Amino acid sequence: MDTQVAANISTDDGLPFYLPQGNEVALFEHAYRHRLPMLIKGPTGCGKTRFVHYMAARLGRPVYTVACHDDLTAADLVGRHLIGDGGTFWSDGPLTRAVREGAICYLDEVVEARKDTTVVLHPLTDDRRILPIERTGETLQAPPEFMLVVSYNPGYQNLLKGMKPSTRQRFVAASFDFPAPEAEQAVIQGETGIDSKDAGLLVRLAGALRALKDHDLEEAASTRLLVYAATLMQGGFDVRAACRAALVEPLSDDEDTITALMEVVDASLPR
Repeated sequence: MDTQVAANISTDDGLPFYLPQGNEVALFEHAYRHRLPMLIKGPTGCGKTRFVHYMAARLGRPVYTVACHDDLTAADLVGRHLIGDGGTFWSDGPLTRAVREGAICYLDEVVEARKDTTVVLHPLTDDRRILPIERTGETLQAPPEFMLVVSYNPGYQNLLKGMKPSTRQRFVAASFDFPAPEAEQAVIQGETGIDSKDAGLLVRLAGALRALKDHDLEEAASTRLLVYAATLMQGGFDVRAACRAALVEPLSDDEDTITALMEVVDASLPR
């Protein structure tokens, strides 16, 4: 269940809502205690980011989230010299701040970053746990509380955007997927407060849309989008309009595909 899905609902203990699906909580806690970096794999919208933020809150650590992209440079992560009124000064990047503060640094969709950028992670992901800052001559020793977490969607992998084996083998890893129907229904209800009947309808509709993933769609309907649809329904939108806005339009720009998806929606709605 990725994501910072629609509503940012907290549980009674003050933690972000998250429904475990396996041993991922224990694995993350063990990795944190033993200073191991962690890799999370899974499709878009399945809960990767929400899980990281849940675990950061559970462990009482701040988290720096970086959305990786093609233009992300090593300086964007580590820092750079800037020009101010008094001359030049050094400004830490999010990775450096996380190391200094003993925070969790989360690199979302890390394979989108350039290969020469991710190389700066290597000294932090072995037994050295250091971050050399060439431009200042510093070498930071990561404190015990620091943790590096990265994620990506294997469905987007190709020869140009896969993670290098020399990088991937530096992490303990967990694979995420969309929750089982009962769990996904519980997530939708927990995030939005929607009733079980409507939550179940959305889960069944997602199953029908996901069956088209390998045929007409680049991406499957995510749990995140189901939460968006439920949020619209809770706000007064009728179910068809909510599903079009949250489940159909985000999945495709092609009018014929949108029409076909709406036929699936209509066929799934109660008569």
